[in-house]
Amino acid sequence: MSTALVVGGGPNGLTAAALLARAGLDVTLLEAADEIGGGTRTEEAILPGLLHDHCSAVHPMAVTSPAHRALDLARHGLRWRLPDIDCAHPLDDGTAGVLLRSVEDTARLLGPDGPRYRRLLEPSVRHWDALGDDVLRPLLRLPGHPLLLARFGLPTTLPPT
Repeated sequence: MSTALVVGGGPNGLTAAALLARAGLDVTLLEAADEIGGGTRTEEAILPGLLHDHCSAVHPMAVTSPAHRALDLARHGLRWRLPDIDCAHPLDDGTAGVLLRSVEDTARLLGPDGPRYRRLLEPSVRHWDALGDDVLRPLLRLPGHPLLLARFGLPTTLPPT
């Protein structure tokens, strides 16, 4: 039997180890921390009852990952906890910009910039089921939806203004 050694029990290492094991390899996973999970770990680190994420609180690519879907992690107990507010960014005037799970709700909070935000993100969100596989796979061959992928990537070439 072939063997594999995976270093790091974060989400990428765990996924790699699971896919290799599923393919029939004998896998050893090494993790330096006391528990696996890396940046996806959550615990009551500050106050009792207040959940604190070690790294990121938003894992949009992990939630839709083809590798994670193939592993059917929900069958094994994975439950994504999705916040009402994905993130907040404090502004100089004491207010904060917030990113909600809904493009429409976030756009509504952006005042005069709302329509521009909606035009930028809504097409990608609407077509994510088709676009997601292209975004999350290596560009080793032609994408399945090249026009959607171009529409997704082109705005990143523009200045933020």
